[in-house]
Amino acid sequence: MVPVKDCRVRVELECTCTREQLVENTGCFLHHPKEELSRNPAASLLGSLCTGSYLDVQKTARWFQNLVRSAWEEMPQSHRYSMEVRPSSRSCMLQLTTASGRRLFVEMVFGVQQGDSDIFLSSQTTEASFTPSTTWAESCAVAEVKVFRHMARQAPHDTFHLKCLQLFDGILVGTGFSMSILKTVAMHLLNTIPPESWSRREFLVRLQDILWYLHGCLEDKRLDHFFFGNENIPEDIILPPDFQTAEPLNLFQHLVQDPSAHTHAVREFNELQDRLTRLLFYGQ
Repeated sequence: MVPVKDCRVRVELECTCTREQLVENTGCFLHHPKEELSRNPAASLLGSLCTGSYLDVQKTARWFQNLVRSAWEEMPQSHRYSMEVRPSSRSCMLQLTTASGRRLFVEMVFGVQQGDSDIFLSSQTTEASFTPSTTWAESCAVAEVKVFRHMARQAPHDTFHLKCLQLFDGILVGTGFSMSILKTVAMHLLNTIPPESWSRREFLVRLQDILWYLHGCLEDKRLDHFFFGNENIPEDIILPPDFQTAEPLNLFQHLVQDPSAHTHAVREFNELQDRLTRLLFYGQ
C-alpha cells in the first residue's frame, strides 16, 4: 500500500488591473463591480471551479466535460469519431466510436503542479471511502515517468526494464502487491544496476532481481518510497524541497505494525513467485 497525501488547493484572488489593459474583455476579480463581472463568462470561472476558497475536483470535472462537449464539433477527430462523455465525478471520460462501431475509451485526469516540480496534486480518487470534492491526492506519476525515461536514455536500445514491469503487471492481479510497489522496487534497482545490464540477454536475471529485492524488503518489513529523502534521484527529476529534506518513508510500515498482514504478504509473495515460474516455463 502506497500512502497518499491528501491536499487542498487554495485559490486566492489577485489584482489584474494592469494586465487587463493588454487583454480586452477581462475584468479584475478584486476591483471590478460584481455586476460587470457577472456579465463576463470568463470572470465567473472562479465560482464554476471552486467551493469557497478551494479548487473543487467535481466542479472542475463538470466544467471540463461541458467544454469538451461544446468544442468537439470543431476538432478534427469529430470527422472520424462520434463522442460521448461518460459519467465521472473526478475525471473526463470519453467514449469515441468509429463509423464501423469500434470503440475507444479515453480518460483525462486533472492535475495541479506543485511549483515547478514534477510532483502534482491529482484529481484521481484516494483509497478513502469518502473523498471531499476539494481534496486532491499528491501524485508522483509524472516524476516516475521521468525516471524511466531518464533510465531509457542511459540504456542500450534493447533495454528490457519496461518489459519486466509489463510482465509483472499481468501476474499481480489478485495479490496484495500493487503496480506502484513493483515500480518502486524497479526504480531502486535501476538506480543501482548499470543500464547496460537490463538487456534482453539478462532479462531473466533482472526478473529474479526484482523478486529478490521485494523478498528482502518483506523480510525487513521496509521498502523506502523512491522520492522521499532519496539522495540518489536523477538530476533532471525536480522535487519539492520537503521531499528532498524528508526522512525516508517506509511503504511497508503497516507490516511492522500488523504481524498477520506480514504473514499474509509473505504468502502472497510465494504465490507471485509461483505465477512467474509458471509463466516463464509453461506459458500460463
